Amino acid sequence: MVSPAFRSPLRRAALALALVAGGVPAFAQDAGDNQAGNQSANQLAARNAGQAVGEVVLIPNRVIYPGETIELAALKQVTLIPGKHKPDAVATLEQELQGKVAKRTLLPGRYIPTAAIRDAWLVEQGAAVQIYFTVGALTISASGVTLQPGAAGDLVKVRNVDSGKIISGTVMGDGTIMVSAS
Repeated sequence: MVSPAFRSPLRRAALALALVAGGVPAFAQDAGDNQAGNQSANQLAARNAGQAVGEVVLIPNRVIYPGETIELAALKQVTLIPGKHKPDAVATLEQELQGKVAKRTLLPGRYIPTAAIRDAWLVEQGAAVQIYFTVGALTISASGVTLQPGAAGDLVKVRNVDSGKIISGTVMGDGTIMVSAS
């Protein structure tokens, strides 16, 4: 246990540190602007200096686990420091992230690599689907069961229910499978 004589200097140092740290944001605020309380020091400095504010990006505000659909509520908008640019191969726009699924854990405050997200599956493994083969005016359809999940444009394996044959086809936007001649 700390003695009372030693506790007093520690309290004074902690109080002084808290006062100094609490006063720092006030130095960045414009005294004549009432809306300055919601802006960062960098935004205020850039605005006051007549410079453009940095690029706005979206990052997670909580941990997003693999397999979880990314919702806008799980993201926060941050402004990069002017002069700083986002790295390549990261998703930072609403259109790039809304409705996507995390392939790995996404940590709060970190960029989201494009390799760490995927489109939501249109067909799940074991789902009953329609298989189509089209050549010119000829269209053949059959029932099948997917052997792996897939999003639009993915190549998946499907078992033909009637013949038992396993074939590969492309998942279409409506959830059907299109098979091409090989």
